[in-house]
This record gives sequence, C-alpha cells and structure tokens, in this order.
Amino acid sequence: MTMSHGESSRLKKFRPALVLILAAVPIVCAQLPSSSFAMPGPTAGEARAIRAFDLAKGFGNPGVYAFLRTMPKGADLHMHLSGAIYAETFLKDAAADGLCVDPTKLIFAKNSGVSKDTPPVPKCTEGTVAEAGVFANQKLYDALIDAFSMRSFVPTPGVSGHDQFFATFDRFSGINKSHTGEWLDEVATRAATQNEQYLEIMQTPSFFELAPLWSKLGWPATHEGATSDPEGDTTGTSPAELSALRTQLLAGGLRTEVDLDVHQLDDALTARSRIEHCGQPSAALACSVKIRYLYQVLRAFPPQQVFAQTLLAFEVASADPNVVGLNFVQPEDASMAMSEYNRQMHMIDYLHSVYPKVHISLHAGELAPGMVPPEGLSFHIQEAIELGHAERIGHGVDVMHETDPRALLQELASRHVMVEINLTSNDGILGIKNREHPLAAYRAAHVPVALSTDDEGVSRIDLTHEYARAVEDQGLGYADLKRMARTSLEHSFLPGTSLWQKPDMFTRMISVCAGQRPSAESPIGDCGTLMKSSEKATEQWELERRFAVFEANVR
Repeated sequence: MTMSHGESSRLKKFRPALVLILAAVPIVCAQLPSSSFAMPGPTAGEARAIRAFDLAKGFGNPGVYAFLRTMPKGADLHMHLSGAIYAETFLKDAAADGLCVDPTKLIFAKNSGVSKDTPPVPKCTEGTVAEAGVFANQKLYDALIDAFSMRSFVPTPGVSGHDQFFATFDRFSGINKSHTGEWLDEVATRAATQNEQYLEIMQTPSFFELAPLWSKLGWPATHEGATSDPEGDTTGTSPAELSALRTQLLAGGLRTEVDLDVHQLDDALTARSRIEHCGQPSAALACSVKIRYLYQVLRAFPPQQVFAQTLLAFEVASADPNVVGLNFVQPEDASMAMSEYNRQMHMIDYLHSVYPKVHISLHAGELAPGMVPPEGLSFHIQEAIELGHAERIGHGVDVMHETDPRALLQELASRHVMVEINLTSNDGILGIKNREHPLAAYRAAHVPVALSTDDEGVSRIDLTHEYARAVEDQGLGYADLKRMARTSLEHSFLPGTSLWQKPDMFTRMISVCAGQRPSAESPIGDCGTLMKSSEKATEQWELERRFAVFEANVR
C-alpha cells in the first residue's frame, strides 16, 4: 500500500508487515508460555459454587443476577462519580438547592432569587418551573429521568446512543457540590449490597483558581524556519518546553488550587463517613467499602488548559493519599481529544518523569469504526501505554483496529496492563456488544481484564448487571468471574505489596502467608505484619475470606 507524504509518523513507527487481523489472537497465545497460565482444578467450595451457578443459569438472566448479587466482586476501578448517581438523586438534590427546570430543554436552571416564605420558594424565570414541583408532575418527572440517563432511549436519525449518553452530563449539571458526600454514600451503599470492597472513583474537583493561570500561559510557538512536521503542530511536546510551562504554572500559584482540591475531596469523604456513621455502633454496611479517587482531567480542551489541569492532577495525587492516580476523560472522538491526543500523551510522558509514583489509568480506544477515520483507530492504546505510561486502559474497544494488534496484545499481556471492561457502556455509546466486543480477544491473549460500571447511574445498571451480562453475552463461567474479581484488586492503585507471588497468578500467596487459610478472620505472624503495611494485600485477603464464606454457604 502506498502511503502519502503526509502519513503520520506514528503510523510509520508502528506499521507492521501485512498480517491478518483474525490471526492475531491465536498467534499471541502461541507465543505466550501456556504453562504460565495453567490453573489447578476447582476446590470443593468452587465446585459447589459452579454447580449452584449452573443451576441459576437455568432460570435465565434473573437467576444469574440473583446468584451473582452476593458473589464477592472485589473492586470497581472504572466509575465516574457524576455518571454513577441515579437521576432520582439529582432531582431530589436540585429541589434542595432551589433550582428550577426548563421543561422544554429538560435541564436545570438557576433561580432568580427566593421568596421570603418559610420555607423559601425559588423564583423561576419565565419558561422554567421550580424543581420541587416536578415530583407532582409525573410526565415531567419521567421526561427528566429519561433525559438524565439512557432509560427508554431509542436512537433516531441524527441522535445516537453516544449523543444521548454524553448529553446527560450537561443536563444534570449545576447541582451544588456540597452533595458530593451524599453521592459517595450512594455508590458505596450500592456497592456494599453487592459484596464489593473497593471503589476507585473518578472525580474532577473545582479548578477555579487554575483558570487565570492557563489563560495567561500561552503556548510555545513553532520557531521561525522550522521544517513542517507531517503530524502538524508538535509544539509543547518536548520535555524542555513542558518543563518551562510547569515552572510558570507553579510560580503563578498552582499549589493554591492543590490545597483547595485536597480539602474538597477529603471533606466529601468525611461527609460520607458521617452519613454512614462509620466507626460507631450504628455504622452502615457501606462503611466496609473503601473509596479512593482518581483525578479526572478534561481532555477535549486547548493544550494550555489540559496541561495545567494534568499538572494539577499530578500535584494533587502527590499531596493526598486519598487520590491514588489520574485519568483523562470526555469523548475520545471529540475534535480536540483526537487532534491533541499525541501531544497529550507527551504531556503525561514528561509529567510522569517528574512524578513517577503517581499511578495512571487512561481512557484509550473508546472508539468504533465509523466514528473517526480509520487512522484514528490505529494508535490510541499503543500511545497510552508507551507514552502515557498507562498501567490500566479504560475500554480499549478498538484494540483489533490498532496498527499491529498482535504485538499490542502481547505487550499488554507481558507488561500486565489491565483493561477495564464496560460492557453496557460500550453497547450504549459505541454499539459494540456480543461477538463484536474484544473481551474474548483480550482473554485469549492473557491480558488481565476486570469488569466495571463506567457510569452506572446514566446506564441504569450496577456491577452485578455487568457480571450477569458477561455471562449472557460473553459466555463467562463462575471461575472466569472469580478471576476477574481477583484481577480488579490486583490492579487497584492501593499501596502495598500484593498478596500473590506473581502478577495475575492467583494460585500461590507470597511466602509469609503461604499455608494460612483466608477463611480465618485475620492472618497471623509475618503475614499479619504484612497486612499492616499493605492496603492492597489486606483487601486481597479479605476478598479470599469472602469467597471462602460465599462458597461454603452457596446452595
């Protein structure tokens, strides 16, 4: 195939010899040592759970869901807080905030003041109504629920699932951030009822103090006489340029925003604990769910804003142990997200060199054929791991459309880069499901994978739904789901040593814990000492204990 003079240099870098895409997965598997993945036979408890699981399948999806609801699930590592909240909660909170509703646009609107009544009543501008009145108007109530979610959505000409999904966020925005603690309680409560232990929640704290800094930042200009690069504008990708920009932002007072963000995030966790009465005799079950944040950076903006916010994310994650890493968000097919992708990966590459301890998970490959030109599907995952230092990949749906999927799958497997699988989200946004989904390819290539919800409120689901969907659509069995639950904690960004001797090998615990039964309430000796220094091992031990209890009692 003859390539044009303007062919992207990244495509040249990764262009392989012609290879049949359909042969990629078998070749990857053949190159990996099969003995490394040999699994022992099921234990007596696992065999009992498998029999019960098979019986549950006889009752269809409801039977599978009922069985899986109480199954231990470890962690949900891919969850956006605003998208995780159900629309009913937003309507309640908007009423408490005295917001108004535009019944035509189905969005929240600020009031123009409040009355002197007791309690005060919001004054709404012409064409809007008080949110509090929505609860007495079932037609408007239903319309708002549908507008804030994927409920009842049917694609129409010009309006896709992608359009509806991402439009919801602007519609329910405007609610006071003082409710964040309540929202954390909502997702923790839902997780606890499904036997989940740990949530890594993506959240963007306010960055009001940062806006004046990036607005004055400017951006490096291409020097006079420079040769035009086939990729276009590559300014702001060299370490020297990015270092100068970082120095400018820090000198301008960026760390003032760091302090504000740390307080905002930590105050929300404190409010959540207060709501749940954690540490008290009346503590709610939700207190058992550990929560940490991923700082989410908005990628669909000009480079000076994205760099400033990415630097802020690295700084906040370095300052606050409750922030365990960062991620880039917003539609990957957006104009700025696509055109700026390579430069953004260079930003992360540089900042990773300055803050090497900050963990990175990146949305990459949340694309489908036809959404962007074919070349737009060919490099995002590759650059996310090679330039972006991603330890986990969110979605990764277009992996088989990358320039060399065979080599990429092998690299993901050998480097133990986990892929966060969001089946319902991928169907609703991209129209990718069943055999079109790459989950089977990832599993065949021994790439670590775990199920997650993405935006359970917008999608009107929970994590159990995703487990049941993996059974229904992907043919997974009990042992597959158990491995995914273990994988979720193995690849969490919790600090400390893993409980397992080898990455993604869940057959042998580390030597200090060898021979001890996780069914015991707590480990002893050196194993117990390890747990005091490793949050990750502690949660992994707890998962094994929960599996022992579940499998002993399943019928």
